[in-house]
Amino acid sequence: MVKNPLIRKFDRQARSYDRRRDGDSTRKYRQRIFSGAEGRVLEVAVGAGANFPFYDADIELTGIDFSPEMLKAARTAARDYAFDATFIEGDVERAVFEENSFDTIVSSLSFCAYQDPEKVLEQFQKWCRPEGRILMMEHGLSTNGMVAKIQQISDRLSLKLVGCHQDRHITEIVQQSDLELVEEERHLMGCLYLLWAKP
Repeated sequence: MVKNPLIRKFDRQARSYDRRRDGDSTRKYRQRIFSGAEGRVLEVAVGAGANFPFYDADIELTGIDFSPEMLKAARTAARDYAFDATFIEGDVERAVFEENSFDTIVSSLSFCAYQDPEKVLEQFQKWCRPEGRILMMEHGLSTNGMVAKIQQISDRLSLKLVGCHQDRHITEIVQQSDLELVEEERHLMGCLYLLWAKP
Protein backbone atom coordinates (compact mmCIF):
# COMPACT_ATOMS: atom_id res chain seq x y z
CA MET A 1 0.00 0.00 0.00
CA VAL A 2 1.48 3.35 -1.05
CA LYS A 3 0.37 5.02 2.19
CA ASN A 4 2.16 2.64 4.55
CA PRO A 5 5.00 5.13 5.28
CA LEU A 6 2.41 7.85 6.03
CA ILE A 7 0.48 5.53 8.33
CA ARG A 8 3.68 4.73 10.21
CA LYS A 9 4.35 8.46 10.65
CA PHE A 10 0.96 8.94 12.29
CA ASP A 11 1.30 5.76 14.35
CA ARG A 12 4.47 7.22 15.85
CA GLN A 13 2.66 10.48 16.69
CA ALA A 14 -0.34 8.82 18.39
CA ARG A 15 1.00 9.11 21.93
CA SER A 16 1.74 12.84 21.61
CA TYR A 17 -1.73 13.42 20.07
CA ASP A 18 -3.28 11.55 22.99
CA ARG A 19 -1.54 13.83 25.50
CA ARG A 20 -2.89 16.93 23.72
CA ARG A 21 -6.53 16.15 24.45
CA ASP A 22 -6.60 18.16 27.65
CA GLY A 23 -3.99 20.78 26.84
CA ASP A 24 -4.24 21.46 23.12
CA SER A 25 -3.65 25.10 22.13
CA THR A 26 -6.55 24.76 19.68
CA ARG A 27 -9.00 23.78 22.43
CA LYS A 28 -11.06 26.99 22.35
CA TYR A 29 -11.37 26.78 18.57
CA ARG A 30 -12.48 23.16 18.74
CA GLN A 31 -15.09 24.17 21.31
CA ARG A 32 -16.33 26.97 19.06
CA ILE A 33 -16.95 24.81 16.01
CA PHE A 34 -17.39 21.20 17.08
CA SER A 35 -19.95 21.81 19.81
CA GLY A 36 -22.29 22.25 16.82
CA ALA A 37 -22.05 18.56 15.89
CA GLU A 38 -25.37 16.73 16.20
CA GLY A 39 -27.15 13.50 15.28
CA ARG A 40 -25.15 10.87 13.42
CA VAL A 41 -21.62 12.26 13.30
CA LEU A 42 -18.79 11.08 11.06
CA GLU A 43 -15.39 12.25 12.24
CA VAL A 44 -12.78 11.66 9.56
CA ALA A 45 -9.16 11.16 10.61
CA VAL A 46 -10.45 10.92 14.17
CA GLY A 47 -6.93 10.71 15.58
CA ALA A 48 -6.69 10.25 19.34
CA GLY A 49 -10.06 11.85 20.07
CA ALA A 50 -9.14 15.51 20.60
CA ASN A 51 -12.69 16.60 19.72
CA PHE A 52 -14.49 14.24 22.10
CA PRO A 53 -14.78 16.76 24.99
CA PHE A 54 -16.89 19.03 22.79
CA TYR A 55 -19.53 16.55 21.62
CA ASP A 56 -22.98 16.32 23.18
CA ALA A 57 -23.80 13.08 24.95
CA ASP A 58 -26.65 12.26 22.54
CA ILE A 59 -24.63 12.10 19.31
CA GLU A 60 -23.84 8.81 17.56
CA LEU A 61 -20.20 8.95 16.50
CA THR A 62 -18.46 7.05 13.73
CA GLY A 63 -14.72 7.70 13.73
CA ILE A 64 -12.44 6.63 10.91
CA ASP A 65 -8.64 6.74 10.75
CA PHE A 66 -5.97 4.84 8.86
CA SER A 67 -3.62 4.73 11.86
CA PRO A 68 -4.18 1.73 14.15
CA GLU A 69 -2.35 3.47 16.99
CA MET A 70 -4.51 6.59 16.69
CA LEU A 71 -7.64 4.42 16.75
CA LYS A 72 -6.41 2.58 19.81
CA ALA A 73 -6.05 5.92 21.61
CA ALA A 74 -9.48 7.08 20.38
CA ARG A 75 -11.21 3.92 21.59
CA THR A 76 -9.66 4.33 25.02
CA ALA A 77 -10.58 8.03 25.17
CA ALA A 78 -14.19 7.39 24.13
CA ARG A 79 -14.80 5.38 27.30
CA ASP A 80 -14.81 8.66 29.24
CA TYR A 81 -17.76 10.08 27.28
CA ALA A 82 -21.46 9.26 27.16
CA PHE A 83 -21.96 9.24 23.39
CA ASP A 84 -22.13 6.00 21.41
CA ALA A 85 -19.03 5.47 19.29
CA THR A 86 -17.97 3.11 16.50
CA PHE A 87 -14.46 3.13 15.09
CA ILE A 88 -13.28 2.04 11.66
CA GLU A 89 -9.70 1.50 10.53
CA GLY A 90 -9.61 2.82 7.00
CA ASP A 91 -8.39 5.42 4.56
CA VAL A 92 -10.80 8.38 4.28
CA GLU A 93 -9.82 8.83 0.63
CA ARG A 94 -11.01 5.28 -0.15
CA ALA A 95 -13.81 4.95 2.39
CA VAL A 96 -17.31 3.92 1.34
CA PHE A 97 -20.40 5.05 3.27
CA GLU A 98 -24.00 5.17 2.14
CA GLU A 99 -25.16 8.45 0.68
CA ASN A 100 -26.96 10.86 3.03
CA SER A 101 -26.03 8.81 6.09
CA PHE A 102 -24.64 11.50 8.43
CA ASP A 103 -26.10 14.63 9.99
CA THR A 104 -22.67 16.11 10.70
CA ILE A 105 -19.22 15.52 9.24
CA VAL A 106 -16.27 16.67 11.36
CA SER A 107 -12.76 17.18 10.06
CA SER A 108 -9.90 18.60 12.10
CA LEU A 109 -6.31 19.11 11.03
CA SER A 110 -6.51 16.36 8.43
CA PHE A 111 -6.61 18.12 5.05
CA CYS A 112 -2.86 18.65 5.23
CA ALA A 113 -2.31 14.91 4.74
CA TYR A 114 -4.72 13.93 1.95
CA GLN A 115 -3.29 13.17 -1.46
CA ASP A 116 -6.54 14.33 -3.08
CA PRO A 117 -8.41 16.75 -0.77
CA GLU A 118 -10.87 17.65 -3.52
CA LYS A 119 -11.99 14.02 -3.74
CA VAL A 120 -12.52 13.94 0.02
CA LEU A 121 -14.87 16.93 -0.23
CA GLU A 122 -16.78 15.15 -3.00
CA GLN A 123 -17.28 12.29 -0.55
CA PHE A 124 -18.47 14.70 2.15
CA GLN A 125 -21.05 15.98 -0.33
CA LYS A 126 -22.38 12.43 -0.78
CA TRP A 127 -22.19 11.26 2.80
CA CYS A 128 -23.82 14.29 4.45
CA ARG A 129 -27.59 14.61 4.50
CA PRO A 130 -28.93 17.57 2.50
CA GLU A 131 -29.93 19.42 5.68
CA GLY A 132 -26.71 18.44 7.48
CA ARG A 133 -23.55 20.33 8.28
CA ILE A 134 -19.83 19.95 7.64
CA LEU A 135 -17.54 21.36 10.32
CA MET A 136 -13.86 21.82 9.58
CA MET A 137 -10.93 23.08 11.63
CA GLU A 138 -7.84 22.90 9.45
CA HIS A 139 -4.41 24.47 9.22
CA GLY A 140 -3.05 25.90 6.02
CA LEU A 141 -1.54 28.87 4.24
CA SER A 142 -1.29 31.96 6.47
CA THR A 143 -2.72 35.38 5.70
CA ASN A 144 0.64 36.77 6.86
CA GLY A 145 2.94 37.07 3.84
CA MET A 146 6.16 36.24 5.68
CA VAL A 147 4.65 33.23 7.46
CA ALA A 148 3.12 32.02 4.19
CA LYS A 149 6.53 32.20 2.50
CA ILE A 150 8.08 30.09 5.26
CA GLN A 151 5.25 27.58 4.91
CA GLN A 152 5.83 27.29 1.18
CA ILE A 153 9.59 26.85 1.64
CA SER A 154 9.19 24.22 4.38
CA ASP A 155 6.32 22.30 2.79
CA ARG A 156 8.39 19.53 1.23
CA LEU A 157 10.38 18.93 4.43
CA SER A 158 7.23 18.91 6.56
CA LEU A 159 5.61 16.38 4.25
CA LYS A 160 8.67 14.14 4.49
CA LEU A 161 9.00 14.36 8.28
CA VAL A 162 5.41 14.32 9.54
CA GLY A 163 3.29 13.63 6.45
CA CYS A 164 1.76 17.09 6.45
CA HIS A 165 1.45 19.87 3.84
CA GLN A 166 1.88 23.38 5.25
CA ASP A 167 0.83 25.53 2.31
CA ARG A 168 -2.68 24.48 1.30
CA HIS A 169 -5.31 27.22 1.10
CA ILE A 170 -8.18 25.32 2.68
CA THR A 171 -10.87 27.90 1.97
CA GLU A 172 -10.09 27.89 -1.75
CA ILE A 173 -10.21 24.09 -1.82
CA VAL A 174 -13.69 24.15 -0.24
CA GLN A 175 -14.89 26.95 -2.53
CA GLN A 176 -13.86 24.93 -5.58
CA SER A 177 -15.94 21.96 -4.39
CA ASP A 178 -19.71 21.47 -4.62
CA LEU A 179 -20.10 22.30 -0.92
CA GLU A 180 -21.64 25.58 0.14
CA LEU A 181 -19.32 27.54 2.43
CA VAL A 182 -21.56 29.12 5.07
CA GLU A 183 -19.01 30.81 7.32
CA GLU A 184 -15.24 31.15 7.67
CA GLU A 185 -12.99 32.33 10.48
CA ARG A 186 -9.20 32.59 10.45
CA HIS A 187 -7.04 32.52 13.58
CA LEU A 188 -3.39 32.23 14.63
CA MET A 189 -2.01 34.55 11.94
CA GLY A 190 -4.55 33.11 9.53
CA CYS A 191 -3.00 29.64 9.68
CA LEU A 192 -6.01 28.09 11.42
CA TYR A 193 -9.21 27.83 9.38
CA LEU A 194 -12.64 27.33 10.93
CA LEU A 195 -15.12 26.48 8.17
CA TRP A 196 -18.85 25.83 8.44
CA ALA A 197 -20.22 24.26 5.25
CA LYS A 198 -23.16 22.26 3.97
CA PRO A 199 -23.99 20.10 0.93
